[in-house]
Amino acid sequence: MSNGLESIIGEIGPIQNIGVVGMGYVGIPAAVLFADAPAFKSVRGFQRNSPSSGYKVAMLNRGESPLKGEEPGLEDLLGKVVGAGKFRCTSDFSEIAECDAVTLAIQTPFKDPKDLIPDFSALIEGLRNVGRYLTPGTLVVLESTVTPGTTGGMAREILEAESGLVAGKDFALAHAPERVMVGRLLRNIQEHDRIVGGIDDVSTRRAMELYAPVLTTGTIIPMTATAAEVTKTAENAFRDLQIAAVNQLALHCEAMGVNVYDVRAGIDSLKGEGITRAILWPGAGVGGHCLTKDSWHLERGAQVLGGDLWYPHGAESIFGVARKINEFMPEHMVHLTVEGLRRVGKTPEGANVALLGWAFIQNSDDTRNTPAEPYLAAMEEAGATVRVHDPFVDEYPGIEVSRDLEGTLAGADVVTIFTGHHHYVSLDPARVKEFSGREHPIIVDGRNVVDPDAFIRAGFIYKGIGRGDKNSHPVR
Repeated sequence: MSNGLESIIGEIGPIQNIGVVGMGYVGIPAAVLFADAPAFKSVRGFQRNSPSSGYKVAMLNRGESPLKGEEPGLEDLLGKVVGAGKFRCTSDFSEIAECDAVTLAIQTPFKDPKDLIPDFSALIEGLRNVGRYLTPGTLVVLESTVTPGTTGGMAREILEAESGLVAGKDFALAHAPERVMVGRLLRNIQEHDRIVGGIDDVSTRRAMELYAPVLTTGTIIPMTATAAEVTKTAENAFRDLQIAAVNQLALHCEAMGVNVYDVRAGIDSLKGEGITRAILWPGAGVGGHCLTKDSWHLERGAQVLGGDLWYPHGAESIFGVARKINEFMPEHMVHLTVEGLRRVGKTPEGANVALLGWAFIQNSDDTRNTPAEPYLAAMEEAGATVRVHDPFVDEYPGIEVSRDLEGTLAGADVVTIFTGHHHYVSLDPARVKEFSGREHPIIVDGRNVVDPDAFIRAGFIYKGIGRGDKNSHPVR
């Protein structure tokens, strides 16, 4: 079947016109890097004209990025490719017919991790929009993280049904998962190796042709589509596992009166041939679109493709246990808050809490699956009043997020740091105490960004993740 596709691609020639479906944290940097590559003629960004995201079309066409966190070089490069006429955004999906290659970067969350049923509704809509206007010889690439088996299964079926074409015969189909982190989007796309897996050899080679021009230090690693899907879900599951391990260690260190950061430094110091001790950092919880659900994509893939599994899997697998630990950390932040209030003879009922940081990661506006949300809900349920501050976040459904730090701190019984924004590293204990107006305000540091001793000297009750050496300090 691939021989016919190879002939069609040969008639089209090199990839010149690219479409990127989904203008978010993955699609925007990918699109501008494609547009900046001399190998390509033009790039179109496709974005639904929906009430929640339709505004991006006009912003991008002005050369203005909708991503408001710190993303070095992104807005400058966007302005450059828009000004050069190599990139524009549209909500007219019929223009896909003019593209030689189309990538989809659309969110793939789970409806409920308990039953491992993914919510592919947005991806399905995107695939249908692509399929309706698909022409022979086009390359379609899923960049979205998906349950293993999706590219050659659901995605292929939708594209074929909508287009009347056959994957591997009339068009190429591949999976090339994104490997980016907010705050370093451009660098990650250029410098990380790129996993590329087609449904056949012709599709793999065409996808390799698409990504090679945007790589700098990164190289392309070819494999099958399913192997690429497993690679992406597994690498995020492993990262989640590493975070869970250090979070569990932090909890043990608190119980034993030990500083987890001393222990971490000691573990990290063991180096040499054959020694691997990759230890990450503990914290108030894991958020974002990827780590919170990719372990479940991996687990579901094993169940769907592997059938009746005879070994621990799902919630009983090591990845499922890791998810449970990381989901527990916001609950532990509640515990630290309650313990801090107890030390000054107070309870959560009637307490004022200043919650600092609503984005899930430092110096970003990305609020997807923020671990601050379950903390806020638990504290409000316990009777506390919670005010939220974030220097990067403009709005969040149902939550009032302020950029007025002093106003957020005013009258606070508790200051809780959920995100390591650089704004919070330089918090002055005397000033924070002055704004709070409390003799012994509580500070709960979920990201180890403040100096415990400085706040303790100022009269604070300090509580920190993994700070067993400080959490029971004498009250000054």
